Formats: sequence, C-alpha cells, structure tokens
Amino acid sequence: MPNKFQKLAKKYKLLKRSWSPQQNLFYGFLTYVLVGFFLLMIPVFGKMDASAIDHLFIATSAVSTTGLVTISIFDTYNFFGQFIVMALFQLGGIGYLSFTTFMILSTTRKITSWHKKILSTEFTLPKTIKINDFLKSVIFFTLIMETLGAILFFIAFKNEGMPTLEAVWSSIFHSVSAFCTAGFSLFNNGFTEYVDNHFINIIISMLAISGSLGFIVITDFGLWFKNKAHKLSFTTKIIFYGFIFLLIFGTTFFYFLEPTISSLSGDSRFLAAFFQCMSAMTTVGFNTVDFGAFSQAMMIICIFLMYIGASPSGTAGGIKITTLTAIMAIVKSRLKGSKNITFLGRKIPFERLYIATSAFIFYTSIIVIGTFLITLTHDIKFEYILFEVASALGTVGISAGITADLSTFGKWVIIFLMFIGRLGVLTFGLAIWARKSKKEDTNFLNEDLAL
Repeated sequence: MPNKFQKLAKKYKLLKRSWSPQQNLFYGFLTYVLVGFFLLMIPVFGKMDASAIDHLFIATSAVSTTGLVTISIFDTYNFFGQFIVMALFQLGGIGYLSFTTFMILSTTRKITSWHKKILSTEFTLPKTIKINDFLKSVIFFTLIMETLGAILFFIAFKNEGMPTLEAVWSSIFHSVSAFCTAGFSLFNNGFTEYVDNHFINIIISMLAISGSLGFIVITDFGLWFKNKAHKLSFTTKIIFYGFIFLLIFGTTFFYFLEPTISSLSGDSRFLAAFFQCMSAMTTVGFNTVDFGAFSQAMMIICIFLMYIGASPSGTAGGIKITTLTAIMAIVKSRLKGSKNITFLGRKIPFERLYIATSAFIFYTSIIVIGTFLITLTHDIKFEYILFEVASALGTVGISAGITADLSTFGKWVIIFLMFIGRLGVLTFGLAIWARKSKKEDTNFLNEDLAL
C-alpha cells in the first residue's frame, strides 16, 4: 500500500511540474475551493441546511477573499463550520503555497525553482525585492497584524458588552477577515451597528489598509527601516501615492455628495465617508451604512474604487493602482505626442505597458460580460447588477443587497467572477489558453514597476 501511495504522489508531482505556473495557481486555488466546499457540505459543521450551490458560493467567496454571501455565516454554520470558512479566507489571503514554502524555507533555508516560479507568478515583484525576504514578510507581518487586530477587537467587543467567549471568537474571525480583506462577518448586518464606534472603525481600517497596501510595500519599507541605504522601489512609491490620492478623492465625494452619509452629524459623517471609501478601495467589503441606499452617482464612484482596488501582491483585488498609472501614462504620452511613456519621471518598460493594457481590456471585458449575463436573466436594477459584478470580480464583497436574490445561474456567474478575480484576469487567461513556454517567461518579472 505505501508503494502505491508513493507512486501516485510521484505521478502527481510530475503532473504539477508539467503545468505552467499559471495552471498551477489555477488548479491550486480550485483545489482549495473544492476541499472547502466538501467540508462545508458535511452536516456536522452546520446549524441548518443549505443548498449545494450556496456552500460552493461561500467556499469560493472565502478562498477568493471576497465576502459576498447568499446565506448567513453565523446562522448556517456552527463554530467548526465558521472555522473552516476562516481557514479558507486565511489561505486565500496569504496566497497559494506561501505558508508551505515558508515552512520549507524555515527548515532547509532553500526553496526549489518550482516554488519560486509559482510564487513569482502570483506575486509580481520589483527587482529590488528578493523572493525569500518577501515571503518572510508575508508570514510574519500577517501573524503580527492579525494578532494585534484580535487583541484590539476583543477590547472593543468587550466594551460593547459582548460575552467573553463570543468576543474571543469574533475578535479572531474579524481580525483575519479584515487583514485578508475578506469581508466575512459573523454579524448579519455587517458593522452597521458600529457606525459611530470610532475604535472598531479604526481597527478595521488599520487591518484592511495594511493588507491591501500589499506585501511589496511592507517588505520594501521593512528593508528601508533596517538599512537606510535601501532605496524604495518605483512600485512602492506608485502604490503609496496612488492609494493616498484615491482615498482622499473617494472620502471627499462620499462626505459631500452621498445623502445617507451627509445626513450623519459630527465625526460620524467623516468616519462613515472614510470607512466606505476605504472598504471599496481595499476591497475589505465591510460596511457601516447601507450601500443599497446610495445614490446612483455615488454608486458610480464606489464602482470605480472597486474597479481600481489597491496594490499588487497584497490581499486586495481590482486592476491595481499600478495598472491604472500605466494606463494614465499611455494616455498622457499620446496626448503630448511623446514616444517615451513615463510616470513620475521614470520610463515604463514596454513589457509592463503590454501587461497593463491587456489586464485593463480583459478585466473590463469580463465585467461587461458578467453584467450582461445577469441582466439578461434577472429583473433587477442595472446599477445594482453592475455594482455586484464589480464587487465580485474585484473580490470586494460589498453588495447593494441582491446577492441572496440571485438565481442559481446568477450565483454561478458570481462564483466564476470571484474565482477569476482571486487568480487575476491575466493569470486566469494564461492558465486557460497559453501553452507552456520552455523558458516559462510569461509573467515578465523583475521590472521596475510590478503590476
């Protein structure tokens, strides 16, 4: 019997090595989804019955760190079921192979070229950051932030009068969910009851921004603090400046122009405006006000923020700030009639521009197709459908309140969109259509701007 298992393991290992890095990511995340689906289907992990499509929806939403739900997590699953959901979005948040590769690195201090290829495909890094340093920062920073978040959440929930055991579990669950920008909550109404609670709003924002800014930025700043001679990469500067600009842009619009927020008074108004903007940008998916009550104009702003997302190699979705800046640089150069395409005085390599334009076109096309399919089969307001599709593909998780009303076909569409959003549109496309290259150079790594 052991020999048979060894032969099967050897065949499986050879099969994985025959796949391209993109195909390994595709099948790896698909395996996470299917394992989670089958575990959630086991009756002992549930409080009440749910359909198979709903269990699959939750498993995909968790692995993709989206947070859209068709059923209540708290009402449907018991502690063990909730723990499975948390484990899925923890794995989805830190990335495929990140933890296992870290364990290998910790014991042997060396990772194989196969592991490097997979990680380099999932996390596109600038040439100033080594994969070993990056991987260590992913694991340690995740543990530090989630532990800190759990402690702060516990204090906040106890101050709100929550029983101790419930506060412990809620603190851990929501800390992991916030840092991984998963958007899953044990509260059926999200955090709407805590719209005036500054402490809880700050905790979620701190965790979500830390996760969504990306491990590139964290690693880069960590190396800079250790050694002042280390220069921050062009990617880090683009992400940081772009994030601050979009955060101010979105908060300003929500503060002055959204009726459901402007009706609040004092600090609560600014806090609500900031939180909803932060939630859309970081794709954490938590809300303290009802997005379904937003005006159409502010829904457009929210969709734009979800569409952009935050940082590559972080926990957020969207086309990424780096892709947006590359597209802006192309437009600016064409308007000026310049042959060189630059941003902040730096020339952007052709390969980066090629990836950015491909991602932009492919991402937009998928949103159009997804919106068309659901619009064709559902009698729901168009802006609600577009909002849901953008949230699913961007792995955001905020909703205008239509998720549970979707038909089985609509749920399948959202499932596919969430899965594609977690993989990344180009990784998904390459996994499906591209043939494996002998040089395996399809991801154009080690450039100044990581996309």
